[in-house]
Amino acid sequence: QVQLVESGGGLVQAGESLRLSCAASRGTLSMYVMGWFRRAPGKEREFVGCISRSGGNTYYPDSMKGRFTISRDNAKNLVFLQMNSLKPEDTAAYYCAADQDRIVSARVITDYDYWGQGTQVTVSS
Repeated sequence: QVQLVESGGGLVQAGESLRLSCAASRGTLSMYVMGWFRRAPGKEREFVGCISRSGGNTYYPDSMKGRFTISRDNAKNLVFLQMNSLKPEDTAAYYCAADQDRIVSARVITDYDYWGQGTQVTVSS
């Protein structure tokens, strides 16, 4: 079992960048496909993207391509979400999640077994 902790959220202005981190307080992240999700106020949780266990493959839905990049450092037990050119509509709580069954990609919320508590990102206009 893995316990996930997100960090790096905050208040930024439109056009700025943020890098979120996901750390394992318990467990080894290299054993999991890792995903990022977000939930804006009044909306359902939205898939941002995922990264394979090795870090060699990433997947983003079309709506997330271009401004979001997921990476990982398995030696440091960390996963990252780099967000560039942020917009007010990116305001949400961002969550990392771990899938223990797959190796390359996990694209739906039900694939994931473990979740962090989330970190808030607020983008002002």
